[in-house]
Amino acid sequence: MLLREVEYARPASVQEALRFLGANDGARALAGGQTLINVMKARAASPDVLVDLADIGELRGIELGSDGTLELGAMTTYTDIIDSAEARARPILGEVCNQIADVQVRNRGTIGGNVCSNDPTNHLPPVLVAVGATMAIAGASGIRLVPAAEFFLGVYLTAVGPGELLTGISVPRRQGGDGFASVTIGADGTCIANAAASVNGNVRVVLGCVAATPVLVEVPSAEEESVRSAVAGAELDPPSDIHAPAEYRRKLATVLAGRAVRQASGAA
Repeated sequence: MLLREVEYARPASVQEALRFLGANDGARALAGGQTLINVMKARAASPDVLVDLADIGELRGIELGSDGTLELGAMTTYTDIIDSAEARARPILGEVCNQIADVQVRNRGTIGGNVCSNDPTNHLPPVLVAVGATMAIAGASGIRLVPAAEFFLGVYLTAVGPGELLTGISVPRRQGGDGFASVTIGADGTCIANAAASVNGNVRVVLGCVAATPVLVEVPSAEEESVRSAVAGAELDPPSDIHAPAEYRRKLATVLAGRAVRQASGAA
């Protein structure tokens, strides 16, 4: 289906982008376009203005700080992360990005676009919550920082408000191991269920595709029975759809949480 008519802006700076976004309630930021353009083709969304971020160099790049903190620009592509020597400071990021769709999507899709779309079937939201990432959101009053655990508010809904823009993501220094496991729709499809884990004394498990937002589960230990018990205690109420009934997703969540914790424990 063809797109309906839409205005188009291509700012050269974050401040210029914020002016476009703030001037029209129907303006939407365009990152890699791997979700938004398809949604527009399906007429499920109809922005009045597309604000293309492609020319804003300050939104790209990967930097590793002296304290081990990884700084990712919102327009950094999956391929950038996969190929980056700096990003290997937190190797789970590249490993998971390499599982997303196919090479064409990985070359265009961005980490910022992935998290801001907040499709519950996406790979990265559970990972960023598990590793304790922080999101930098620019607006008219400056930059505010939001923990990843508070960033995802609902299906296609995040803490980025009208007239605001996600500019970057900070990932703290690795102090243990991380893991990720998923079951997808085909080899290159979105997730039916997924789980991310971070083990560094404490065990954090984050489940995806079982609710509108990633579900954080604190687990007492990395023992398999402890993981299973904690996930069961979360009283998950996942959706049913053409890909899987709720009960299947509930069982997958338990199995995938165990796999993610085993990977994280082995990498610690």
